[in-house]
Amino acid sequence: MTAILVAVGAFLMTLIGGYVAQRTGDRRHLVLGFAAGLMLGVVAFDLLPEALEHAPEKLHGVAQALLMFAAGFLTLHCVERSVAIHRAHEGEYATHTHAHGHAHEGRSEGIGLTAAGAMVGHSLMDGFAIGAAFQAGGTVGTVVAIAVVAHDFADGFNTYTVTRLYGNNRRRALTLLGADALAPVTGAAITLFFTIPERVLGLYLGFFAGFLLYLATSDILPEAHSPHPSRSTLLCTLVGVAFMWLVIGLAA
Repeated sequence: MTAILVAVGAFLMTLIGGYVAQRTGDRRHLVLGFAAGLMLGVVAFDLLPEALEHAPEKLHGVAQALLMFAAGFLTLHCVERSVAIHRAHEGEYATHTHAHGHAHEGRSEGIGLTAAGAMVGHSLMDGFAIGAAFQAGGTVGTVVAIAVVAHDFADGFNTYTVTRLYGNNRRRALTLLGADALAPVTGAAITLFFTIPERVLGLYLGFFAGFLLYLATSDILPEAHSPHPSRSTLLCTLVGVAFMWLVIGLAA
């Protein structure tokens, strides 16, 4: 049940992120920088060590947990590159059809819905990660929960923003925000019905570590620095990493 309660925290944080997206000021980059630091800290200090402990077997000289770590990173990279390629083609389509009216508008809205839908799927994995982490142990569950809850603020923010960015109305954006908020609770609830084998748990934690690392380095950090390439954003990231070090050190 602890995992469910934590997932409810993720639910609330997602909604807060969506609310802030509607009323954001000039401090968003600091929040995103801190969230990225939390994610980097949990990957380096907790997820990877736990993954290696649960799945230390090697395949062609490399620990299987590390292979899954690379797979998690590359999976999300391939997905995002596919979306980027599609978006580029969409831009070409818009250029060719603009003179003939607004045929591209519906397709642009579709991109926004697809991107937001992917975020909902990611939040479902967040909830599953919370449940799996608590099965691995209270310490792992706590630090993963902190990382997930912290970055679900960015998820809620981005779900609402990207939906509206591509021309969808406020009602659609709020609907997807609600789905994104419920997803981690659903994912955590699923893990209550079965116990994950230790080796599978290690492989999953490795995969999720790669997933989080990609989000932090290729999505959240660039987004945090793009409007404000400032020292304050970098400082928030360092504080986030240090905070996770402190949390894990106290829990050990």
